[in-house]
Amino acid sequence: MSDQLPILHVLPGIRDALSGLGACVLIAPPGAGKTTGVAPALLAEEWCTGQIIITSPRRVAARAAAERMAQALGEKPGETVGYMTRLDSKVSTKTRIVVITEAILVNRLVADPELPGVSALLFDEAHERHLDSDLGLALALETREILREDLRVLVMSATIDGTRFADLMGENTPVLESEGRSFPLEIRWLGADATASIEDQVARGIMIAWRDEQGDILAFLPGVREIERVRERLEPKLPETPILPLHGQVEPAAQRAAIRRDGAGRRRIVLATAIAETSLTLDGVSVVVDGGLARYAEFDRAAGTTHLVTRRASQAAATQRAGRAARQGPGVAYRLWEEGGHGGRPEFSPPEIEISDLAPLLLKLARWGNSDPASLAWLDAPPQASISAAKSDLQALGALDDAGRITNWGEVIAGMPMSPDHAAAVLHGASADCAGEAAQLVMLVQERGLGGRSEDLAQRLAHWRGDRSGRAQSAARIARGWARTAEKTDASLQTTTQSAAECLALARPGFVAKRRDKKGEQWLSAGGRGFQLDPSSPLASAEWIVIADAQGGAKGARITSGIEIGAERIEALFSSRIEEHSAIRWNDTENRVESRREKRLDAIVLSRGPDPSPDPDRVGRVLVEKALDRLGELLPPGFLARAAFAGIDELAEDSLRKSSEIWLAPLLAGRRDIGLPANRYGDAALAMLDWNAKQRLDARAPTYFASPVNTRHSIDYAGVDAPSTEIRVQALFGLDTHPMIGNTPLLLKLTSPAGRPIQATGDLPGFWRGSWTDVAKDMKGRYPKHRWPDRPWEAKPSLKTKNAFNRG
Repeated sequence: MSDQLPILHVLPGIRDALSGLGACVLIAPPGAGKTTGVAPALLAEEWCTGQIIITSPRRVAARAAAERMAQALGEKPGETVGYMTRLDSKVSTKTRIVVITEAILVNRLVADPELPGVSALLFDEAHERHLDSDLGLALALETREILREDLRVLVMSATIDGTRFADLMGENTPVLESEGRSFPLEIRWLGADATASIEDQVARGIMIAWRDEQGDILAFLPGVREIERVRERLEPKLPETPILPLHGQVEPAAQRAAIRRDGAGRRRIVLATAIAETSLTLDGVSVVVDGGLARYAEFDRAAGTTHLVTRRASQAAATQRAGRAARQGPGVAYRLWEEGGHGGRPEFSPPEIEISDLAPLLLKLARWGNSDPASLAWLDAPPQASISAAKSDLQALGALDDAGRITNWGEVIAGMPMSPDHAAAVLHGASADCAGEAAQLVMLVQERGLGGRSEDLAQRLAHWRGDRSGRAQSAARIARGWARTAEKTDASLQTTTQSAAECLALARPGFVAKRRDKKGEQWLSAGGRGFQLDPSSPLASAEWIVIADAQGGAKGARITSGIEIGAERIEALFSSRIEEHSAIRWNDTENRVESRREKRLDAIVLSRGPDPSPDPDRVGRVLVEKALDRLGELLPPGFLARAAFAGIDELAEDSLRKSSEIWLAPLLAGRRDIGLPANRYGDAALAMLDWNAKQRLDARAPTYFASPVNTRHSIDYAGVDAPSTEIRVQALFGLDTHPMIGNTPLLLKLTSPAGRPIQATGDLPGFWRGSWTDVAKDMKGRYPKHRWPDRPWEAKPSLKTKNAFNRG
């Protein structure tokens, strides 16, 4: 086969690079034959005395690549060429080339960094930037630098930035480029319809291609649900046509059927996820219909869950997808978006290292002996915030110590081929004699659709046990292997668990959740996060569950899988995490501090009741906080304004807040409310001032104005017209100078004998000689018994009526 592949022309350069420097980067477009042509050509090299490992991003691609190489050699998989995936493997003692998924390589490197018996690592489709691909390359480069100078490393892809990878792999690492097969490819732009669903748009595009083109059709959709809906739309229109799904949940036999031509020579339609973007050649496909969407798994640090998000596929992904149509001959690709908008799509898909949960990565590195991820060679370094979140999670699980080093328990967890929380669940199961069922629950969480789509893992487990399909049987074998591995470990666990569900709860304590409403729609987790559940779910009637998986952001994550745990078992399971303490809070209805004794599992309240003897310091802090919230209302009216007018900084609001422990806390000590008279608050604040400051305050901002008749009138220092005071005009008779507060005129709000407003003035002499004539005329008519002199500035001040005044 290789003598027909374009890769043939760069094989001498690859051999020279790997024989000499030991590292190389290969850029080869789809159809060049890099996946199936390079490894067989290296078997005869002098340095190649062991196996060649090729990493593949997906199980179906790994199996397909191995089968094609074996077929080219006239053999079956498992002889010279084999493969290893989680659910399926074909290897033997004769196997020289092994195609494995990236996660398997990482686990193998961590378990034995020297990789005995391995001569070369070929990282295929490196442009996809999966987390395990980046981690595997980083570990391989460190192994090569420290332990295995003879280990050959080749990075291969169609779209990567070769220079970046070469710089990462070491000085002078060559970048070789191969041509692809030069089959014509036509791009047709169908445009997007904002009013139609993606399923309707793809189905329409497929029907157009079916009518206008020849050859099999490959359509790209973001997920399984969309694939099934498109199939439902097409089957009535094309009842005699094989319409085949291709995604990770499809049985291996059905995946092979989607890859190969129809045995009866019929034209086919293959509906695929991104699984078909790279590595695979689908025989007979000459038409691609691209929906333009991609689905990514993103870790939400706030929610602590990984959820699926659907976004526009990148330009690189669109190129890969279109290339599927021209692998074996001329092809055409229909794109369901506008040509003018293509340049606005992201150039590449985001590297998983930037959007994934990094707890598995961090634990693997700790087991590797590296507690500082920054010291490894990364194309893109893992974000520090994600590293910190992962470290906290692993420390809470007991897998890392405070310094970030792996613990004995962490070593046991890391020895299991799964995420840390899932490993802990199976290990707890081994200690409770239910490792098999715990492993099955973990498998159900990892394998979407296995056992059905119910949120209730117990229901899915029952359905799975009755499923005799190849996928179900393979998953069962893997789960049994996990259980056996866990049972052989010495985890030294003392457990009170009585079921696999409880094992999962112990492994995910932050995701133990309690129902918050009658419908079972709202849930609160021990970690303090709120979750939602479909009220029609069988889990909705449970009081307590452990959340195994959820989708969506932190504020509205939806529970997609979980299992019930008995309410009566909570305290026994989490005795070390349950705390009793006094909860102090402010009761807005009664305007006082309320103290209740609570028993809590982290954020979940298990029980509560009155606490007759709360901590007085905590009560005091709540009272001070509430008093500060209402400071302007509690102090005497105008208190803060008067201090500001006088320029007494110690009585400014910010200063009073900062010094609250000095003046406010002692005032409220021993109380449960803040209902003191305003003067008590004012006196407490004034008590902080020394004698000189008090004198400045009184001099610059007196509290009252003394009238000529010896009446006192409060001065208002608040408001736009401050300072001001309200006073009966008769009390000012005989006064021919305007009252001043420092250099500021005191605004006089003049009233009648009945206290009704007459006029406000900041110029009393001007008022007397101006508008007083009209005011006096009006007042004589309203209040004839009172004095209204023509020249009030010369009159004797008095509030008495005329008769009383004349009587002396």
